Amino acid sequence: MDFTSSAKTEDGRPWTLKLASWNVNGVRAWLNKDGLSYIHQEKPDVLCIQETKCSKEKMPKELKVPGYKDFWVSAEKEGYAGTGMYTKTDPIAVTYGIGKAEHDNEGRVITAEFEKFYLVTSYVPNSGQGLVRLDYRTKKWDEEFMAYLEGLDAKKPVILCGDLNVAHLDIDLKNPKSNKRNAGFTDEERAGFGKLLEKGFIDSFRALYPDKEEAYTFWSNFRQAREKNIGWRLDYFVLSERLKKDLCDSLIRKDVKGSDHCPIVLLMAM
Repeated sequence: MDFTSSAKTEDGRPWTLKLASWNVNGVRAWLNKDGLSYIHQEKPDVLCIQETKCSKEKMPKELKVPGYKDFWVSAEKEGYAGTGMYTKTDPIAVTYGIGKAEHDNEGRVITAEFEKFYLVTSYVPNSGQGLVRLDYRTKKWDEEFMAYLEGLDAKKPVILCGDLNVAHLDIDLKNPKSNKRNAGFTDEERAGFGKLLEKGFIDSFRALYPDKEEAYTFWSNFRQAREKNIGWRLDYFVLSERLKKDLCDSLIRKDVKGSDHCPIVLLMAM
């Protein structure tokens, strides 16, 4: 694969910052599939990962990558959720969670403060089979996470990345009609994401590619969904609107294997 890019901003500035994000569906399984080779090929300034499924105490030593600092937060429940971040540059500060124990005990958020922006990686709660967590997801998590992002945005611009567990538009999944009441495509979840955009944030991919079809980041393990490209776009880079002028490209690395999700990449001139 070619991981190079000559992307520029609308006013002609070349990219200077590369951020990547990947739901790895378990760091130990990811390591066994040589998933870590991706960081050596992509060479991002920061790689954020979600769904580590591993407590900090049990993190394999093989996860260390020369040239990168790594940060991890895990759920209280072993083998569940969890997020991580690799960064070449030392952040000014790193915080874990959003200050709400109900959410933070699942290890879903890491925030790194850099000179010009906050980088937030999140593994947003899934509403679950039968939508058992839909109320929690939409009435608690979405509202309180949005308030957290707004608080950061009041200080400096925000870049949010991760598995946000929602396909916002009909174009963001293969079969919208048959998934109307399935987790990730309910009216409530989609409206929650829409509210975030109304608060002054943009979906970087759709800002650049508003009509691009069959651009997915997740595929079920059933019925050769990936081979047939029967997928969902669940992974995002969401930016404070004032960063749009610095946006060069928002990419989906659909051919990178190692998880049921693929990595996504953001190129910025900053």
